[in-house]
Amino acid sequence: MAQVLELQFLKDDGKVTTLSIEAPIIPVDEGAVNTVMDTILASGVFEPISTPTARKKGARLVDHTVTDINLSL
Repeated sequence: MAQVLELQFLKDDGKVTTLSIEAPIIPVDEGAVNTVMDTILASGVFEPISTPTARKKGARLVDHTVTDINLSL
């Protein structure tokens, strides 16, 4: 089972931008996630000039289970 940590940012235009982190350290440290998201926002990556254009929307841990199916080829 593969896990992905998704950091979600809500932009002023109503669209959500998601940054995915593969194979996060489990258990996820909520404080560290919050700090990382603050750092990303403070970097200005979502700001074209000097107007804030995004804020934290949420974070989630997503599990993906992959099961191979034998097709008898």
